[in-house]
Amino acid sequence: MAIKPNKFVKSIVPEEWKKVLQAVASEFGDIVDVEELEVIPLKGAMTNEVYQINWSTKDDDVSRKVLLRVYGDGVDIFFNRDDEIKTFECLSKHGQGPLLLGRFANGRVEEFIHARTLSANDLRDPEISALIAAKMREFHKLDIPGPKNVVLWNRMRNWISEAKSLCSLKDAKEFRLDTLEDEINMLEKELSHDYQEIGFCHNDLQYGNIMMDEDSRAITLIDYEYASYNPLAYDLANHFCEMAANYHSDKPHILDYSLYPDLEERQRFARVYLSCSGNEPSDREVEQLVNEAEKFTLANHLFWGLWGIISGYVNKIDFDYMEYARQRFQQYWLRKPALLGSSGDSPL
Repeated sequence: MAIKPNKFVKSIVPEEWKKVLQAVASEFGDIVDVEELEVIPLKGAMTNEVYQINWSTKDDDVSRKVLLRVYGDGVDIFFNRDDEIKTFECLSKHGQGPLLLGRFANGRVEEFIHARTLSANDLRDPEISALIAAKMREFHKLDIPGPKNVVLWNRMRNWISEAKSLCSLKDAKEFRLDTLEDEINMLEKELSHDYQEIGFCHNDLQYGNIMMDEDSRAITLIDYEYASYNPLAYDLANHFCEMAANYHSDKPHILDYSLYPDLEERQRFARVYLSCSGNEPSDREVEQLVNEAEKFTLANHLFWGLWGIISGYVNKIDFDYMEYARQRFQQYWLRKPALLGSSGDSPL
């Protein structure tokens, strides 16, 4: 998730890391004293611990940089790690994202991307937003091996089972876990259409997973843990919802839905997105995509609401997952009547 540099530290590097980093350094042709590695924690991650690792090369003026990612506790509930690594490697071959340099039991070493991680405010910049829209369209067109079935609905059903197995009776009642499968079944029926475009979606396109080269303005999408085939409108919905978040604020779990993009912003994003296929979209096509994405925000709120509940029980990172989940479910019940024309009084 989102990261920012912390102060430099010297740290005792675990032996498992040392072996992998030594092998990575050797691949670069570097001779490294693993006791002298520079370790810089990168802050703001919500599921993983992330470090920048530096070492000197034969050319004393050049420092090698790699990124080391330690997987968070309990995250295997959310996705299959082996599948995620296969996706990571496949995307690298497609020229997307960083290269995989090495693996250890609970993490990996990646190429360090020399680009700036976007901020929350960047998502509102019309120029940067257009670049993201174009990159998203390119990403959605990738042909990733494996079944091309929609993953969203069954993934959430599995998460309901996990949440029920973890939750206290109080939390289960508060979040109405017994009713959520009916909600998911209803959404699947309401939002599934024959004309719907299915493609390979990132599914977590918040600002911290988007990097930009300041010189070339090239956009790179990172962190594919939740990537899968889904309705393309769902990915747009996810990105729009993420504009309410600032994971580097004093209260990173608080969502400000006054920052949700207005209709003009969403239309502009959708128009750029659709035009990347080579034809100028009609107003009707733009309107249809915007409306479809707006309805998929409901699925997005349930998805990340369930993620928040489970994470509150299994993840030790300093983040108020339960309050985050509470806000996502509040938005679900608040927006459901307007978007689907059905009753949805909020219990929260």
